This record gives sequence, structure tokens and C-alpha cells, in this order.
Amino acid sequence: MTTVPSIKAPLITPVLIAGCVILMISFAIRASFGVFQIPIATEFGWMRADFSLAIAIQNLAWGIGQPIFGALAERFGDRKAIIWGAILYAAGLVISAYAVTPGQHQLLAIMVGFGIAGTGFGVILAIVGRAASPENRSMALGIATAAGSAGQVIGAPTAELLLQSYSWQIVFIIFAGVILATLAALPFLRSPQMATKQELEESLGTVLVRAFKDPSYMLIFLGFFSCGYQLAFITAHFPAFVTELCSPIDAGSMLAGIGVTSTSILGAVAIAVIGLFNIVGTLTAGYLGKRYTKKYLLFWIYVGRTIAAAAFILMPITPTSVLIFSAVMGSLWLATVPLTSGLVAHIYGIRYMGTLYGVVFLSHQIGGFLGVWLGGRMYDLNGDYTLVWWIGIGVGAFSAIVHLPIRERPMVAQAV
Repeated sequence: MTTVPSIKAPLITPVLIAGCVILMISFAIRASFGVFQIPIATEFGWMRADFSLAIAIQNLAWGIGQPIFGALAERFGDRKAIIWGAILYAAGLVISAYAVTPGQHQLLAIMVGFGIAGTGFGVILAIVGRAASPENRSMALGIATAAGSAGQVIGAPTAELLLQSYSWQIVFIIFAGVILATLAALPFLRSPQMATKQELEESLGTVLVRAFKDPSYMLIFLGFFSCGYQLAFITAHFPAFVTELCSPIDAGSMLAGIGVTSTSILGAVAIAVIGLFNIVGTLTAGYLGKRYTKKYLLFWIYVGRTIAAAAFILMPITPTSVLIFSAVMGSLWLATVPLTSGLVAHIYGIRYMGTLYGVVFLSHQIGGFLGVWLGGRMYDLNGDYTLVWWIGIGVGAFSAIVHLPIRERPMVAQAV
């Protein structure tokens, strides 16, 4: 009797590649908005906080839109949701190019935030998760998340390069065309329905009610808050923090030799370092998520963030400490995303993963809004960022703890 060898499902598929392309471009544009603060504020004579609030509102709208677009994708189809998201994203950018008041930019930030939701993690990771085999799912989610990280690395430099030749309004319109161009990847996003028979028979409302009643889902929701808080605060305020508090760069140092001659340049470089190590961190998390318990990996990621942030703020702020902190924090930056999304898929199934992860992601974006807003508010009140740092350290420790009681078993098995 001969046995037929099992065919191992491929990790790299057209669905994964197409999803990575959309995430990379969507996140490249999203990560570039900080570059426009000075050109826009200078042209209209605005306070720096005016455009910062627009970015904060954009983060919140992204979070609110994520479960909505997840539900739309599951009701009307993934590709239709992405088309709607890309159109909103592009329209928000084009109309923003003609906005002349802070209120207009802040209102249009809602449209852009919803556009990011339609082309971001909630929809794309659900497609990638459904298309991947169970043994490849964690790694596939890590690769897709890393693609978003790569977009963050290239987005700001691309915007800065374009601003040397064009006005910020023209760059916004160029970016609108680029996000619409991602729709060319849609024919490859044919995700098979790899759900169980029971998942296919259950309605979205039934699954949501079950999840909301499950303490583990609430713990995942609460745990993701600090991730958004820390990431948004550092992205928005770390360059200014480094510029103001870092000790001067030695003219004869290696940093000066490669063009990093001021603390302001160092602040921008630090964000790039975070992005580069972020790619490594997300791929590593995806690899480990297949082999180890996800909730314990998340526990150690949040513990690592807490220790890194506390050590950094307690030590003298030097160019060396800035780069070391950036590398450490970067390796832990979005490493939570493939593990958190994978945890949701593992416990509650993949049929409604987009909506369920979208609700969890709302917590992340509420944290992001508070991180950006509190950073500016506390700085205005106290003249420094110390209190905001310690709040971030506290919520990071909280997130580490709340992951420990999570029951990491499929919901169907738990009910037996």
C-alpha cells in the first residue's frame, strides 16, 4: 500500500503579495503626514497644534472605521470594502489640498481616517488570514504587518523628496493617485473561505455577542490600548523630544560623519530606525506565533516595552541612548499586530475576523488619539513630556498583565 505525501501549502501566495502592496502604500502615505506640519503651518500661520489635532482625529476615525469596514467586507465582499476605502482616502487627500482652515483639515481627517481603515490592517489582515493555511497563518500575518512597516519607512522620505519640487497641495493629489493605483492589486485578492461549517452557519451578530460576553475578548481589547498610545505618542512627539533634550552631537562622532549633525536630524533618523527594526520584529513575531503561546509572547513584548521606556527616560538622553532605544522599541513596535490578530482568529475563528479584529483595533486607536493629544496638552501645561512618558510606561505594564488570564483556545472548544 502506497501513501500519498501531503502537499505543504505555500506561504507566499498572490493574495499575500497583493495584500502587502496595498498595506505598504496605504501606510506609506499615512506615515508621511507629520512631514506636512511645517509647510502647512507656515503657509497659513497656524499653531503647530492645529494640524496635530487633525492627525489625532485621523487616528481616531481610523479606529472607528476599522470594525465598520470589517463588517462591510464580510457583508458585501473584501474587494468592495477596499474600493470604498481607497476612494474615501483619495477624496480626503484631494479635498484637503484645497482646505485653508484648521477646522477644514480636521473635518477632512475623518474621511482620510476612514479611507485608511478600508485599506489597512483590519480588512487586509482578515483576507490574508483566511487565505493562509493554519500552519502558515501567523507568519503570513507577520509578513503583511511588516509590509505596513516598510511603508512607514519609505513614506516620510518620499513626501520630503516630493516637497522639494512640488507644493504640499500637489503632493496630496499625487498621493491620492497613488492610493487609487493600489486597486490594480484587487484581482489577486481572491481569498478562499477557509472557515468551518459552524462558522459559516453563524451570523455576525451571534459571533459578536459571544465574543463580547467572553472575558478574554475584553482583555484583548484592553491590552491593545497601550500599543496605540505608545506608538502614536512616540511617532508624533519623539523627534521634538530628542531635539530638545538630547545632548549635542559630537562633531567628530560617527553620526556626524554620516550626516547626522544635529539633534533635529537625529530625531528623524530615530523614527527611521524604529521603522527598520519594526520589520524584523513583526517577522519574528509572526514566526514565533506559530510555535509558542501568543498571549505569553504578547506579555513579554509589553514587558520589554515597559522596561525599555523606563530605562530610557531614567538615563541621560544621549545620541547613543536614542538610537539604542529606537532599535529596541522598533523591534517591539508592531510585533503585537500579527500576534493580536492571530489570537483573535485562533479563538473566535476566521469567518468574521475582520470585524472582531476591527473592534479590538478601535482600542488601539483610542490609545493613539490620547497619546498624540496628551503629548501636546501635557507639554503645553508642564513644558516637558515626562508625565506622558510615565503614563505610557504604566499602561504598558497594565497591558502585559491583562494578557495573562486570556484563555487561548478556540471558542467552540471552550463551549464543549
